[in-house]
Order: sequence, then structure tokens, then C-alpha cells
Amino acid sequence: MDKITENPLQRFQDAGKVIILDGGLATTLEDRGWHLDDKLWSARVLLDDPTAIAQVHRDFLETGADVITTATYQATLEGLGDRGLDPVQARSLLERAVAMARAARDDFWSLAGNRTGRLRPLVAASVGPYGAYLADGSEYSGQYGRDQEQLRAFHRERWDILAGAGADLLACETLPSLAETRALLDLLESTPGTWAWFSFSCGNGSHLWDGTPFAQAVALCDAAETVAAIGINCTDPAFIGPLLEIGRANTDKPLIVYPNSGETYDPVAKSWSAPDSLRSLAELAPRWRDLGAAGIGGCCRCGPQVIREIRRDLLP
Repeated sequence: MDKITENPLQRFQDAGKVIILDGGLATTLEDRGWHLDDKLWSARVLLDDPTAIAQVHRDFLETGADVITTATYQATLEGLGDRGLDPVQARSLLERAVAMARAARDDFWSLAGNRTGRLRPLVAASVGPYGAYLADGSEYSGQYGRDQEQLRAFHRERWDILAGAGADLLACETLPSLAETRALLDLLESTPGTWAWFSFSCGNGSHLWDGTPFAQAVALCDAAETVAAIGINCTDPAFIGPLLEIGRANTDKPLIVYPNSGETYDPVAKSWSAPDSLRSLAELAPRWRDLGAAGIGGCCRCGPQVIREIRRDLLP
């Protein structure tokens, strides 16, 4: 990663534009026929058919995303090793995932028609939580049985690979616990010139899944100079408004939100169920903008069409 002194998101804020984030990469792959009942989840497709990943990146750009996120959320060195890759192969796969996203962005941006009314999109290298490696739904509890130092050691090598792979920033996502947040902040501090956003998964309108007050997590990230934004993702849309209000009261950093669709995932049955009434993210996005969200997108169950609708309603 090129070492930069300015927050990569700043130019969007300077232009007065809401940053449109992408949506669920795995969701989009599943909609296209991929069966991702696998401990590697979407990272499995990096092995099986990387062109499918590249096409999803391109589709999110085409439908309006200003940031695309790499397929590395569940791609850990340990998980790839379990699949039979040696350390050199695993490292290469992580680097290729970033290179693939950069190539998709650069190809998109090379066409003059795509630059009309747009700023050059960013590539965020996804850093999923320890629970993503476990693939047992524990990123929605934060109860890993691992302390801060153990979590720091788990993330260390992948962090260094992704921080050096040429993305514009890292995306620390779906964080359910304070211990893991502290571990990743330690790693951020150890890589000067690297920027990252920190986005949390919350089980209600005020707390992370491990019970930490969201305000405490926000304040912790606010104190870190190269935290580019603080956010909420893979969280029920019903909780986003209250969480944004808490966030705005505790930081001046950009706030980003990319919730799931509002459906509920059963990690045992590996299926989704929807409530009787489900409001679209595009319908909710203007209120989130008014509450201070600088960036808005989607997570699970939110494909390119959802991003198209969000951009249409926020940036007509």
C-alpha cells in the first residue's frame, strides 16, 4: 500500500458527496449460482473461479459504488492452510485478491464515460474478524475464548500482507468485540501510513455483540489517527439510526453504514428468514445521511441493484 498522509475518504467529503459503498459480495455470488456452504465462504471462489469475483467488483462499480471491498473477509492464512495451500500460496492469493479489485477499478475508471460526475473509486482490503475464520457464527457474539494478544497474533501476518498489497485502505469489518478492536488498532498503529475503517456488528441499537457500549468502541477508534471512518455493518437496519446518533456524539470522524437487508441468518441451518415487513435500504438511506452517515452501502442480502437504488436516491 502506498503510504499516504491524508484520509482516502477525505476527497469525497471535500466534494460534499455521500460515499456509496458496495454490497454483499457473497450474496451476489450466491444469486449467480455459487453454493458457498464452505468455511472459506466467498474466498472459495478466489480459488475456483477468480473471474467471477472480478465480475462482481465490476458490477458494483457499474451500479454506483465508490468503494469496492476485496474477497478477503474469510480468507485467512489458517483457513487457506486448512484447504491445502502452503504459506507462499496463501500469501499470493491474498495479494491477488487485492490486485484483482484494483484491476477492476482501474479498468472501470479508464473509460471516460464512467468518470462523469464521479470521483475515482477506492479499493478497501477486507479484514474479517476471528469469528469469520471459525465459520460458526461467532462474529455475532464475539465469544471466541481468545484474548487481545491472541487475536493480535492471529491477525498479524494477514494484516501485513493486505497493508502492503496496494489497496487504498483496509476495511476491518463485522467486529463484535472490544478485545478484537484493540488488537486491530494495535496492528494499525504498527503500520504507519496505513489507513483503515473500523466497522462494528451490533445486536441492538447501543452495544456490540459482546456487550461493549458502541460509544466506547467509537471513542477508542476516534483516538487513532489513521482510522479513516467508524461504522456499522451486518447489523439490522432498525438499529442503524440509534447507532449513528451515538457515533455522531462521540467522534468527528466520518461515519459509514452498510447493514444487512434486515433478514435473519441461521448459522446452523445456513438460511435466511425475513420479517413480514422489510423496508429497502434505499428507502432508509436518506435518513441515515441526515443523521450524519458519510458513507452508505449494504452487506448480506444486498446486491448490485440495491447499490444502484441507494445511489439513485442519494445522488440524483
